[in-house]
Amino acid sequence: MNAFDVPIAFITFNRPEPTKKSFKVIRSTRPSRLFLVSDAARTDHQGEDDLVSECREITSEIDWPCDVTRIYADQNMGCGQRISSAITTAMRDVDRLIILEDDCVADPSFFTFCDDLLERYQNDERVMAITGNNFQGGIRRSTASYYFSKYPHCWGWATWRRAWQHFDLRIPAWPEFRQQGQLRAFCDNEREVEYWTEIFDRVHAGKSHSWAFPWVLSCWMNHGLTAIPERNLVTNIGFGEDATHTRKTNHQANVLAESLDDLIHPNQVHRNVQADRYTDDHIFTGTVRRGPLKKLEKAIRKLRNAA
Repeated sequence: MNAFDVPIAFITFNRPEPTKKSFKVIRSTRPSRLFLVSDAARTDHQGEDDLVSECREITSEIDWPCDVTRIYADQNMGCGQRISSAITTAMRDVDRLIILEDDCVADPSFFTFCDDLLERYQNDERVMAITGNNFQGGIRRSTASYYFSKYPHCWGWATWRRAWQHFDLRIPAWPEFRQQGQLRAFCDNEREVEYWTEIFDRVHAGKSHSWAFPWVLSCWMNHGLTAIPERNLVTNIGFGEDATHTRKTNHQANVLAESLDDLIHPNQVHRNVQADRYTDDHIFTGTVRRGPLKKLEKAIRKLRNAA
């Protein structure tokens, strides 16, 4: 089998079983360049050192020609800082990158999908990312193999150095962006504006440690689109009590990964508004209780806390 020439970053932490399943697919892909990323154990989690070491040992089993760079933390950095800084480090050496976390199991066609689109849109600044995720519930949005979205889903994805250079975990430009009302250019209604304003406010205030939300804002501030396959190509198997962010099962959990065969490109690069509204309704603002009921729930929580 020929080597796969697009660099891959594989991110692990403390879950050996998902790591084995995800890395098995990477092994079969035989990338010629591999960045292995691992955070260190948390000092207040007994036994986590052993789990981190076990995950690192799993990814040491490389029996094909491969240029390997290990980006391992000596002290726990947290999810946001660890993942984003590792991508930045990798992008100093390469101009494009596929990123997979330990709980994301890809269909083999995901890699060729990313490869083809990384090449096709390498100089098209309208496109900032490629994802293997499709959360449209089986609804096809076009006759092509993929469409474009404002949402950079990141459970198996790819990007270029030219796009990642806009990323800043601290989102320092957010206050001005908010004050100018520019969020309304990307949100279809006030409910969305309220939802994302609250999220970005928390990130800017240091109350959120997500790297994914700053990446969303980076894409929106640069009018960047993400290519989304018409079939889901990556399954997230990491939902559960031992997860960092995905403890509760939701619309995105364990979506079956399918194979994408013949690649048909769309005729135009433009956002599919209908698909994005479905995503918002099923993943983002549509899942949040609002209005009088939300205010009542907040009031009840305050009373309970004061008791």
